[in-house]
Amino acid sequence: MGEVITFTSGKGGVGKTTTTANVGAGLSLLDKKVVLVDTDIGLRNLDVVMGLENRILYNLVDVLSGKCRLKQALIRDKRYPGLWVIPSPCSNECKERFNQKQMTSLLEDLRNEFDYVLIDSPAGIDDGFRLATLDADRIVVVTTPQIAAIHDADCVLQLLKREKMGNVQLLVNCFCKRMVKEGNMLDIPDICELLEAELLGVVAQDEEVIIGQNQGRPVTGTRAAAAVGYQNIARRLIGEEIPVSDDIRRGKLFSKVLWKNTAGKTV
Repeated sequence: MGEVITFTSGKGGVGKTTTTANVGAGLSLLDKKVVLVDTDIGLRNLDVVMGLENRILYNLVDVLSGKCRLKQALIRDKRYPGLWVIPSPCSNECKERFNQKQMTSLLEDLRNEFDYVLIDSPAGIDDGFRLATLDADRIVVVTTPQIAAIHDADCVLQLLKREKMGNVQLLVNCFCKRMVKEGNMLDIPDICELLEAELLGVVAQDEEVIIGQNQGRPVTGTRAAAAVGYQNIARRLIGEEIPVSDDIRRGKLFSKVLWKNTAGKTV
């Protein structure tokens, strides 16, 4: 039975879609069968980030509404073993054509077919957020070290706590050690203290990520600095004990924060 993991955020532009794509690629490189599901209806980006937009025949709403079979909507990424994508429609009018019950049924089918189902959630806490999170086995809140992003991430985390959604973790994107040293960016221990969430991983600020987005390719599996963080996150998701301090390639990231696995063991 596969695991459903939702990547969400309070603020747009924090790299949630890019994270979904790169972590999915990382899991596939670990010999896992993975499907990425874009639930950002009307503002789809996952297929663009993956460079698969020209291969779309059917989308998520087509599957949920019964217009097509699941296999017809699955797009296989031939660059990575065992990696598929279900794109979202580009029209906002499709939102009224399905409900949570249909989404729950789809996720059950995907659990039976794949080792990991990664959901790219829309930013914010509206109906799309609930659709993407209610049936998730794990929820990863993505933020950057900027104050506005941290504030919105806190709002999402508080909402998840109120609704008693378990196994919620934090992922910090676009981290820059130089800016921390200059006093222009919050350090990881400060972010974790503010948000009071278990840290899944850290991804370095890296222009190769932007280049990869523009070219429709993940950086996971390359020599890019950010690829280290993405691949380590994928390894943690399958149960490997990798210190978060390993997420930044050059030098020691920090000493006060250590990743804790689901058993609560510090590594």
